[in-house]
Amino acid sequence: MTVVELRAIGVTLDSNDPMLIADFWQKAMGFKERVGDGNPYITLSGSDVGRPLNHLTIQRVPEGKAAKHRLHFDLFVKDDEAAIAELQALGATVIVPASGPGHQGMTATVMADPEGGEFCVVCRRS
Repeated sequence: MTVVELRAIGVTLDSNDPMLIADFWQKAMGFKERVGDGNPYITLSGSDVGRPLNHLTIQRVPEGKAAKHRLHFDLFVKDDEAAIAELQALGATVIVPASGPGHQGMTATVMADPEGGEFCVVCRRS
């Protein structure tokens, strides 16, 4: 039983360049809909992922990223090597490569979006 009756779950990311970050996450997460011009918001929604995040809003802020994010995305994929290559082509970088099976037998590669925002690519290798 939940304390709050939820309709949807969304996440908001702070960014100095909402267009850049919206472009990256729209392609990385497969969102089809995009509303806003980045002054101050862009909201992405409409993913075909089976258990999607309802929406992602990118919010323009004046300050830059100062430390590691306390919240990050875990992108669960079937083929982590292919996903990592695709994300790098979109502008992501690898921060910490997967070092073997970890939590629940899954590998996790720590990556950063084009503004340095951390996220993980998670895979259960056969």
